[in-house]
Amino acid sequence: MAQTYEFYAARASEAAERAEQATLDNVREREERAAKSWRALADQARKGVIAREEADAERAAKRAAEAAQAAEAAEQA
Repeated sequence: MAQTYEFYAARASEAAERAEQATLDNVREREERAAKSWRALADQARKGVIAREEADAERAAKRAAEAAQAAEAAEQA
């Protein structure tokens, strides 16, 4: 199941909040590491969405160009 940026960002916020509330150093450090990891996953998910959108736009432009060439070729035939 693919997770979304929002999911990862929410987990990062939760971990950061738990880190702020922690009274023990080891718990605070663990939650800070978790928040950092969740933020990295959120950034990765966002980059994946952007890359997919760019690839989709490129494919759509290529299909449009091919359709235009096919229409032009049909007109000349």
